[in-house]
Amino acid sequence: MNEWAQHPAYKTALDDILPCLDNTTAQETKRVAETVTSQLATVVNSVIANVTNIDFPPEAAPLYFNQSGPLMPYLCNPYNAADLTERKCADGEVEMSTATEAWKKYVCEVSASGICITPGRLTPAIYSQMTSAIDVTYGLYRYSPFLLSLGDCSFVRDTFTGIHTNNCPGLRLYTRWVYIGLVLVSVALMLSLIFWIIYARERRHRIYNKKMAAGF
Repeated sequence: MNEWAQHPAYKTALDDILPCLDNTTAQETKRVAETVTSQLATVVNSVIANVTNIDFPPEAAPLYFNQSGPLMPYLCNPYNAADLTERKCADGEVEMSTATEAWKKYVCEVSASGICITPGRLTPAIYSQMTSAIDVTYGLYRYSPFLLSLGDCSFVRDTFTGIHTNNCPGLRLYTRWVYIGLVLVSVALMLSLIFWIIYARERRHRIYNKKMAAGF
């Protein structure tokens, strides 16, 4: 395990079991995942800026559904759109992990025609669509690094390194103890066998000597 973790370029039997992505493919996959995450967050914020947070007049249907009340907070985009570097959330933005819960209070009750009859910025249908988009975006943001670590085998290498560092020393010690114990048992059995052979031989000699003495 340690040799495979320390020398990933070497061809070993583990390569057949754990095929790993090359670094170029892994980095390209990472870039695509970050791009899609950033674009989805941008789309959601565009809906908030251009639809839900604007008080359209009734004649602006279908964008009008009687939006009213406090403005919705924007979604925190974890990446800068220009270079996909990580960014901190600005004041007033909601994180992906809490966005669906934070936006619930902006959902209004609707009439049969889908128009808000209570104050709110989201109809249940729009909220459901935005929730679905957030689930996809948050899934990519949170789990793509782990999936990539599986793809390029860095997760497996870290695991193997941890096993080698934390478990192998104890395993070597206990294996040595087991080996020593087996050697002692083997020696004891060998000595028992030798002593039994000596005892049996001496016993035969005593019986033979008794018979010879009785014959005379």
